[in-house]
Amino acid sequence: MPKVMICGRGGSGKSTLVALLAKELGEKEKVLVMDADESNLGLGIMLGLEPPAKTLLDYLGGKPAIREKLMAMLKSEGSEQVSLFTEKLAVDNLPPECVHSGGAVAWLRVGKIEHCMEGCACSMGAVARAFLKELAIAEHQWVLIDTEAGVEHFGRGVLEGVDTVLMVVDPSFEAVLLAEKAKKMAREARKLFLVVLNKVDEKTEPVLREHLMARGIEVAGVLPYSPAITQANLVGNPLEAGALQEQVKKIVARLEQ
Repeated sequence: MPKVMICGRGGSGKSTLVALLAKELGEKEKVLVMDADESNLGLGIMLGLEPPAKTLLDYLGGKPAIREKLMAMLKSEGSEQVSLFTEKLAVDNLPPECVHSGGAVAWLRVGKIEHCMEGCACSMGAVARAFLKELAIAEHQWVLIDTEAGVEHFGRGVLEGVDTVLMVVDPSFEAVLLAEKAKKMAREARKLFLVVLNKVDEKTEPVLREHLMARGIEVAGVLPYSPAITQANLVGNPLEAGALQEQVKKIVARLEQ
């Protein structure tokens, strides 16, 4: 089963899509949700899960330890043989302090910006990239990666260890342009690239489809604007697909292909 990286511009609904997909997939599969966004704070609320005790970054010793390991890797002629992780990674044997499970859905966080002037998030990108490359998944297991806004994770190589890139496109020309750029970079990495239209209505959906079709971008599914989802996100409640259930099922069916 695949590792799916969900991306998009800020506010497009990346975390919303991750939460809805996780809940749907969790009905019959085992799902690991990987929070690779160093700024996002609401994913756990959407999933209805408490934060794990530690992030992957904390588990590995924090930024100083990661920087030291990365420098050692750069200096080593056999850098390809050096790993940030000492143990073999699989969905079923991840460090328990880094994972919080709720039934079939488990949540893992790479790291967060916690302090003023603490520096860039490059170390978190390195951890996410290494983790995804080394993580082995079995039949009936999925990994959904929630990324930060934009395309910085493409530059960091986070998509190297994924199978599919799924971009959320909301009703804006900026989102279309970002999807065009992301498709080009996904093609360079030889990854399947799909988009999901989000927050659309009968007027905006055909316009977005026309723009995307002209750029050769496949639409894997559509999530119409949902007042119920908006209200849940506003008051901080876990997300339920509700009236969007069938649309979410169609997206899952496309991913399963």
